[in-house]
Amino acid sequence: MTLITSAPHLDVLALIIQVCVLLLFAKLFGELAQRLNQPAVIGEILAGIVLGPSLLGKILPFFYGTVIPANPTQCHLLEIVSLIGAVLLLLVTGFETDLNFISRHGKTALLVSWGGIILPLVTGFYLGKYLPDFLLANPAQRDVFSLFIATAMSISAIPVIAKVLIDMKLIRRNIGQITIASGMMDDTIGWILLSIVLGMVSNGGFSWMNLFGSVAKVFLFILLSFTVGFFFVKKALSFVQDKFSDNDKVLSFVMILTFAWGALAQALHLEVVFGAFAMGIMFGQMQKFPHHTIETIKSFAMGVFAPIFFALVGLKVDIGALLEPRLALISFIVIVLASFGKIFGVYMVSRWVLKHDRWTALSYGAALNARGGMGIIVASIGLSAGILSREMFSIIVLMAVVTSIMAPLILRYTLVHLKFDEDEHHRLKEEELKDMSLVKNIYKVLIPVRFQVQKDYVFMLTQAVKFYILEKISAKNPLSITLLSVVSKDQKEEAKKMLDVLGKNFNTKELVKKVIESDDVTNQVLNEAQKDYDMLMLGTVNSDKNSDSLFSPVTDNLVRLSPSPITAVVYAKDIQENWKPKNILVPINGSVASRNAAEFAYFLASHEDQVTILNIISRDRNYWGHFIYNKTYNVQSVIAHSLVDELVDLGKFYKVSAKGKVRIANDLESEIVTITNSEDIDLIVLGTSIKPASERLFLGPTVERIIKNAHCPVVILNTY
Repeated sequence: MTLITSAPHLDVLALIIQVCVLLLFAKLFGELAQRLNQPAVIGEILAGIVLGPSLLGKILPFFYGTVIPANPTQCHLLEIVSLIGAVLLLLVTGFETDLNFISRHGKTALLVSWGGIILPLVTGFYLGKYLPDFLLANPAQRDVFSLFIATAMSISAIPVIAKVLIDMKLIRRNIGQITIASGMMDDTIGWILLSIVLGMVSNGGFSWMNLFGSVAKVFLFILLSFTVGFFFVKKALSFVQDKFSDNDKVLSFVMILTFAWGALAQALHLEVVFGAFAMGIMFGQMQKFPHHTIETIKSFAMGVFAPIFFALVGLKVDIGALLEPRLALISFIVIVLASFGKIFGVYMVSRWVLKHDRWTALSYGAALNARGGMGIIVASIGLSAGILSREMFSIIVLMAVVTSIMAPLILRYTLVHLKFDEDEHHRLKEEELKDMSLVKNIYKVLIPVRFQVQKDYVFMLTQAVKFYILEKISAKNPLSITLLSVVSKDQKEEAKKMLDVLGKNFNTKELVKKVIESDDVTNQVLNEAQKDYDMLMLGTVNSDKNSDSLFSPVTDNLVRLSPSPITAVVYAKDIQENWKPKNILVPINGSVASRNAAEFAYFLASHEDQVTILNIISRDRNYWGHFIYNKTYNVQSVIAHSLVDELVDLGKFYKVSAKGKVRIANDLESEIVTITNSEDIDLIVLGTSIKPASERLFLGPTVERIIKNAHCPVVILNTY
């Protein structure tokens, strides 16, 4: 049995210094690149070139063993850190990949991919036929060498492409999504070709069995990922969210599955990053996947590990070794042919087959021309397999780095000429709203249900309003709803029957029913709410006018202490059978909470319904007497109309009829109640934003008076 031993002390010390220096210089050079209006990835690669044997390694020899690894152990340790960067970058890219969009544009992505493969394969193969013998490790294997060069020139570097697209804010654009899809197809075909080449080396020639095995492994992995893998991830995510209480449980779960899937890809002789990308796509399709987990992974991926990965790419380049005239000329020819084959091949297909404009075609070619880390990995495999000489290895590495730097430079020029089409503009607008909206990210809802042996009037009112609200939300978002009842031991069976009956009213993607035995309702509900719910929905009517509670003691505490981003309180009033609000009123004050309330109202409204956005300016007692106050109210009026108009325009995006009102009144609450009664308002949606502050729930006098005096149901949407 082999005992686990530590790496030598000096090698560990060197690793710590290398990570520190590479990250520092990568961030500094990345910042400099951004100030020059270039993507940070250019600066990060250049940082590695400057620190490596191309510059400081020659000027300051002590850099070897400190920044530049001096032995195989140091190389392997730094490669592991770099590999984590590539894995995280591909995981983030998977999060950003829109399968629905790609499925609609699959033909485009496939043709663009083929355009970027066929011509580089042809030019690379014939280039390999005529390169000098000293660049081959074994001149007798010229065909194997030629096929290897063709593969190295046809492959694309998804991590580099993804980083460029993210830096340039293109990852969600049509061009970004199609480029990522095409790049993955390029890489898939490239790895198949590479496995064929390596099979030829080990078997002494081409084998149809080797070809079939390579293709079968790729399709087996894809099939496993999006059938068994997708089902497992969905079920396991629900289990982890439901059974674990750790705050970082989902983050840990994501990383475990990412490395597990990467290991599976590696076991099939694919690349670990291929598995990470597949896992990112799977998690990206999960409606219950917390948005804050994505942001956390993005932060340490883009802020720490990815810069180290790209700096190491530059660190592997030794430009000085290629300055000898003959090698410099060959390097130039390789870079030109590789770039020509990829860019022109993609351009031809995009321009003449898909009928894209020239700027779009050139943008696809420029993006896919980046070879970066994948090109270096391929070169390393060729060197270790005895296909490439050391000189040819350096040439391919240089080609990979130069094409990676070219990509954003060309894209910066072509993107100026690209135009949004209407579908893309609408899709990006919707994604922008979703990113900034709590309401559009409601997927998991918790509904505590008070145990009732017989349904009383209050219970029926609140349930009717809640059914309607959730029906409207689920029409736009696929909801997972949990019905929770906290009861004493002798009520458990009856409570289960009650939830079964209630559950029949919910037409939703997933319905979970839970009955917990406890006398502490508040803490049991709050414990359940900790499990990544997007909304806690409560229903109440406070019939006790002498109570200090706004709603009820339990409901007040749940609103104050709720960990969910949204807590919705349905305050029911008299409603008719089959109640459906046709006129919804949303009082606003310019806060984020009132914007959330407006969006919530748009979610509830149908195309034929009316949503009224109301802003009331409080009138000062001296309003009529002094010119200075008139001037002040003119300014306030302009601001109020601007706020109202913005939210009315938002209603147009949701395709809901919305109108705005701006009123000046002595008493805000009375004016709202007057409008509610005079315009037959069926529902009021109020946005609030409170955090635990006192023993009593306090939403402000305006909200409390509206709740008590309005004749229609009120939904209080508390967000933070």
